[in-house]
Amino acid sequence: MEVTAVATQGGYGSSDWVTGYVLMFSDGGRNWKQYRREESISGFPGNTNADSVVHYRLEPPFEARFLRFLPVAWNPKGRIGMRIEVYGCAYRSEVVNFDGKSSFIYTLNQKPVNPSKDVISLKFKTGQTDGILLHREGQNGKHITLELVKGRLILSLNSGRANLPPRDARVTLTLGSLLDDLHWHSLLLELLNTHVNLTVDRHTQHFQAKGESRYLDLDDEISFGGIPGHGKAVAFPHKNFRGCFENLYYNGVDIIDLSKKRKPQILVMGNVSYSCSDPHIVPVTFLSSSSYLALPGAAGDDKVSAAFQFRTWNRAGLLLSSQLKHGSGALILVLNDGKLKLSLSQPGHPARDVTAGSGLSDGQWHSVSLSLKGNHLSVMVDGEAASVAHSLRGRIDSGDTYYLGGCPESVSGSGCGGPLGSFQGCLRLISIGDKAVDPITVQQGALGSFRDLQIDTCGLTDRCLPSYCEHGGECSQSWDTFSCDCAHTGYTGATCHSSLYEQSCEAHKHRGDSSGLYYIDSDGSGPLEPTLVYCNMTDTTWTSVQHNGSHLARVKISDGEGARPVVFKYTASMDQLQAIIDHADHCQQELAFHCKKSRLSARHDGTPMSWWVGRTNETHTYWGGSQPDAQKCACGLQGNCLDSHYYCNCDAGRNEWTSDTVVLSHKEHLPVTQVVMRDTGQPHSEAAYVLGPLLCQGDNSFWNSASFNTETSYLHFPTFHGEFSADVSFFFKTTAPSGVFVENLGITDFIRLELHAPSEVTFSFDVGNGRCEVTVRSPAPFNDNQWHYVRAERNVKEASLQVDQLPSETQAAPADGHARLQLNSQLFVGGTATRQRGFLGCIRSLRLNGLALDLEERATMTPGVEPGCPGHCSSYGHLCRNGGRCRERHRGITCDCAFSAYDGPFCENEISAYFGSGSSVIYNFQEHHNHTFGKNSSSLAALFHEDLTLTGEMATLSFRTTGTPSLLLYVSSFYEEYLSVILAPNGSLQISYKLDRHQEPDVFNFGFKNLADGQFHQVEIHREAAAVSVEVNRNARRHVLLSSGTEFNAIKSLTLGTILEPPGAHPDPDTLRAGARGFTGCLSSVRFGPAAPLKAALRPGGPASVTVRGRVAAASRCAEGAAPGAPAREATRPLAGGAGGSGPTDEGQPLVNADRRDSAVIGGVIAVVIFISLCITAIGIRIYQQRWLYQKNESNIPKHGDNAETALKSELNLRSTITESQKEYFF
Repeated sequence: MEVTAVATQGGYGSSDWVTGYVLMFSDGGRNWKQYRREESISGFPGNTNADSVVHYRLEPPFEARFLRFLPVAWNPKGRIGMRIEVYGCAYRSEVVNFDGKSSFIYTLNQKPVNPSKDVISLKFKTGQTDGILLHREGQNGKHITLELVKGRLILSLNSGRANLPPRDARVTLTLGSLLDDLHWHSLLLELLNTHVNLTVDRHTQHFQAKGESRYLDLDDEISFGGIPGHGKAVAFPHKNFRGCFENLYYNGVDIIDLSKKRKPQILVMGNVSYSCSDPHIVPVTFLSSSSYLALPGAAGDDKVSAAFQFRTWNRAGLLLSSQLKHGSGALILVLNDGKLKLSLSQPGHPARDVTAGSGLSDGQWHSVSLSLKGNHLSVMVDGEAASVAHSLRGRIDSGDTYYLGGCPESVSGSGCGGPLGSFQGCLRLISIGDKAVDPITVQQGALGSFRDLQIDTCGLTDRCLPSYCEHGGECSQSWDTFSCDCAHTGYTGATCHSSLYEQSCEAHKHRGDSSGLYYIDSDGSGPLEPTLVYCNMTDTTWTSVQHNGSHLARVKISDGEGARPVVFKYTASMDQLQAIIDHADHCQQELAFHCKKSRLSARHDGTPMSWWVGRTNETHTYWGGSQPDAQKCACGLQGNCLDSHYYCNCDAGRNEWTSDTVVLSHKEHLPVTQVVMRDTGQPHSEAAYVLGPLLCQGDNSFWNSASFNTETSYLHFPTFHGEFSADVSFFFKTTAPSGVFVENLGITDFIRLELHAPSEVTFSFDVGNGRCEVTVRSPAPFNDNQWHYVRAERNVKEASLQVDQLPSETQAAPADGHARLQLNSQLFVGGTATRQRGFLGCIRSLRLNGLALDLEERATMTPGVEPGCPGHCSSYGHLCRNGGRCRERHRGITCDCAFSAYDGPFCENEISAYFGSGSSVIYNFQEHHNHTFGKNSSSLAALFHEDLTLTGEMATLSFRTTGTPSLLLYVSSFYEEYLSVILAPNGSLQISYKLDRHQEPDVFNFGFKNLADGQFHQVEIHREAAAVSVEVNRNARRHVLLSSGTEFNAIKSLTLGTILEPPGAHPDPDTLRAGARGFTGCLSSVRFGPAAPLKAALRPGGPASVTVRGRVAAASRCAEGAAPGAPAREATRPLAGGAGGSGPTDEGQPLVNADRRDSAVIGGVIAVVIFISLCITAIGIRIYQQRWLYQKNESNIPKHGDNAETALKSELNLRSTITESQKEYFF
C-alpha cells in the first residue's frame, strides 16, 4: 500500500508511552529502510502522555508491505507503550524482473510526425552498481542512454551534430546516489525537443541543448534493461540491468502489461519474470563510535580467515581486530586514508603490515577477505590480492573473539582504542573462518554480542545529495557531516554561499581602492558569477566592460549579399551585464561611424540602411542623443550636420570620408550586441565603425537608504525565501540604544536582526530546533551615528554574524536537525509586526541573498519613513587624505582637494614636477601692486601683518635629487623674515628660520643622512611658536627651539628652485648659495599651510598667483621615477609658457594673475610682430606638408586590399590631416 500518514498514542490508562521512535519500512520483510522526514534523520517525536494522539502526515508518502516502529525513548516513569494507526491507500503494481541478460524492445505503433514530448516513468530496484536501464538511437550517432554506474544514474545525450564541439554534442547528466541498495527508486524522464528533465526520487536536473539539437528525432525502437544485438551505432561495454522494474510507462503506455499480454509491439529478449524477490542479504549498520559486533572464532582452527563487504564515507576506522590464542599475537584490520591496512603483531617481532586498495571511502560496497596460515599473510580487496610471506613465530591459532567495527569499553589491546577510532558504515556477507554469519541470529541473541547496531538495514545516507554546496563548490562527506571545498569558486563560507568580491566599483571606491581591474559580483550570493571589469575611480565611479570588437571594423560585401553583421561578445554574460546596468545610475556606449558614399538611412523615404541590436535582440535605428526610433544622429538633433538636408553626416553620401560619433545611453537597450551597415553596394562606397566598451556610472543600490523617524514606523516587503541558505547584509547608523533592523515570521520559524544593546548586534532565528542566537559585541558602542556594516548568514551547517571588522561569531547547526526555514509573513524592515522595539536611524544597501531592496521607493509612500539619509562624511571622511575635505552628496561623498597638495578622487594622487637647471616656481601669497595705490607704506605693512601673520605652520614636501647644494623651499615676507629648507653640500637637511629682522637667523643642520642620493625622501616641518619638529621619511624626528622669534609676519611669496631675484631678507650664506644653484630633480606634494604651489602651477584655474620660470615639467610620481643619477629620464609633460624650453629663460610667464610691469607693453608689441611672422611661416610649411603627405599616403595605400584595415586607418588619418590643414590654411 501507499502509506501517507501515521499516528501514535500511549498505553491506555497507564504511564507507558513512547517519546521518540524511528519508522522503517520494507518491501519483503528484509532489508529495511528508515523513513526520513524532509531534513531530519533523527526520527519522529512521540507522545507526552498516554491519551493524546500525535499525527504525522508523510511527505513524501512511500509504498511498502511491512512497517517497523522502533522506540528510541519513552517515559522514564513507565515502560514502552504504543497504540499505532497507519493511513494509506491501495497501490497498483506491475513488476518485471531482468536477470542481467534479458531486455525489452518496444516498437512504436505510430510515430508522430512532429513529436513534442516524450515521457518515460518507472521504478527500479537492484543490488547491482551498474546496468543499462533504457536506450534509444537515431541517425548519425544520435542516441539517448540511461544507465546505472556505481550506484548513480547517468543520462547520456548525443545530438549527432558533427558541426558542434564534442563537449556540446555529447552531454551527460548525473543524478542519484546509493541506488543499488535493493530499495525502490522512482524515475521520470521528460524529453521536450531541446529540453531534458531527469527526476530521481524527487530530485530533478534540467538541461537545455545548444543550437538546433533535437532529442525527439529518434528511431521508433526503444530498449529497456539492456542493448540487445550487435552492429549498433553506439558500442557500450556496460552490462545489462539486473533487478526489477515497476510500473514502466512510455507516454502513458504500460510496457510491462503489453509484455505480459505478448503484444507484438514488445519483443522480449532473454528470460524475464513478472515477480520481484529480494536476495537473502542482511546488512548491518554501525551507527556510532561505540558500535561494535563481537563474533566467536573457529575453535581449534590453525588458520585465521575472515571475509565481509563494507561501505562507508569515513576515510578511517577499525574494521576487525582479534587477539590470537596462546599469546601468539594480534590481528588488526583498519581503514586508513581510504586504504586497507592489515597488521600482525607478535611478541618480540616487528609488526607485519599489508596495505591494499585505495579510495575505499566512496560509499560503494567493497569486498574484503583476509587469511593467515603458516607463514603467509594475505588480504584481498575487490578481487585484487596483496600478500606478504614472513617467517612467523610459533603456531598461529584463531582467536576466541573477533571484534568488527569497534570494541567494548571493557576490552583493551587487540587494536581497540587506537587513534583511528571505530568504524561507521555498513557491513554484510560476514564470515569467520569458513562459516557464514547470520546477523538475525545475532539480533536474537543466539550468537555473539553487539551494541548500537541496526541489523537488517544499511543506514548509509548521501549527505551530498542534494548538495548544499553552492556556486560549484565540491561536496565531500563523512558518516555524520559534509563539507564544501570552495577553492576557485569565488565564494566562501561553510556552503560556498558568500561572495569574495564587492558588489560594484562603487563599493570598491568606498573601500579606498584606486582605479584598476577588479572582480565584482553584482548579485552577491545570488546565482550570477563574479565578472572582471575595469573600475575608473574619478569623482564619479565608472564601470567598463570590454568586448571582442574594440578595433576598427570595416564593412565588407560578400557575394552581393550585403555586409554580414558583427556580433559582439562581452567579457560578461548577458545576465551579468543586465545586473550591472540595472544597478547603475547611468550607462552609455560610444559608436563611431566612418563612411564614404555610404548612408545610415535612405535618401527619400527614410528607410534605415543601418541599425544596431541591443540586449533583448531588438533592432534599433536611433542614434546617440536621440529618442528611440527618431532615426537621427546627434548632429541632426543639434543642427550642425555637414549637410543641413540630412540628419546624419554619413547620409550626405559624400565621396570622401565623413564620420558620425554617437553615444547610446538608453539603459533598457544596452549593451550593443550587433551593428549592421547595408549601404555599401555603390561603386567606391566604404564604411567602418568602432564600438566602445560599455560604461556604467555609479551603483544605485549601494546608496539606497531610508530614515526611520519613529519607533512604530517600518517598511514591509514580500516574504523572504531563504529555506536552506539565507544571508542579510546592510549598513546602519543610529543614536538609539536598541531596535530591530529586519524581521520575518513563520508559523513557528522566524529570522531577526537587531541592535540588542548599544554595543551588541544579535542575529536570531528558529527553523524548528529551538531559538538560536549569534551575538557580536563591540568594545565601542554602535549608536555613534556612523555607518556600520552588518552581514548575517544562516545555512544548514552554521550561522554566522559579521559586524564591521570585528571578529565574526559562528554557531554550528545541530546535527541531523531541521534545516528548512519556513516563513510566511511579510518582511519587516526597521520594525516588527507588533510595532514594538522599532529602529530609529538609517538603513542602507539592504540585500537579502544578494537581491537589493529598494528602500527609497517604499519609503516615499510610508509614513514615518523618509527616503535617503544624510551624513556620509562621518563614516567615509577618512577616505579623503592629505588634507582633502569631505563634501556631502545625496549619494555618497566627494573629496575637495582644493587645500591639498594632492588630487584625485581621494586626494592621494601625488603632484610632481621635474625642475631643470635654473628653473623655479614662485607662489605669491599677496600681490604688492594690489595694495599700493591709495595706501601709504605704513598702512600697507599693517595690513600685511594683520592678514598673514603665522604663529605656527606646517610645511611638507617630497623630493628626489642628486645635486648639492639644493634649495627645496624658500618662504619670504615683506618684513625681511624667511624660512628656507635646503640640502647642504654634504647632502644633509638644513632648515633656517628668521622670524625677526633685527636678529640673526636660526640655522639647524639635521644630520639624518645624505638625502641627495637619488632616492625618494619626504620631509615634514611643523612649528608651534618657537617649537619646531622635523620628520624625515615618516620615522626620523627631531625637535628644536627658535631664538629669533615666534611669529612669521606678512608672508609674501614661496619659491621652489632657483631664487632669481635678490632676496630682501638677507638670508644666511648657505641659503644664498643654495638659492643661486636652485634645484634639479623631482619635487612633489609641496604644501605650506593651505598653499600648494606645485598644484597651483600644474593645475591652473584657481585664484592663486603662480609664476613659472625655466624648465618645469609635470612628472610622474617622484617615488616611481628613474634610477639615481638619471633624473633626465623622468616622464615629463612641459608646462606652457617657459616650462617647455630647453633651458632657463629670463622671462617667466604667470599662469594666473601674472605680474605685469610697464615694460609689458613693449614686450606685447614685439610678441605680436613675432606671432604674425610665425603664422605666415606656419602656413607655408602646412601647405608643403599637405602636398607631401597626400602624395606619400597615395603611394602607401595597398593596391590589392591585402591589409584592408591598415589601408582604411591610413586613409582616415590622411583625411583627418587634410581637413585639419584646410582649416589652418583658411585661418
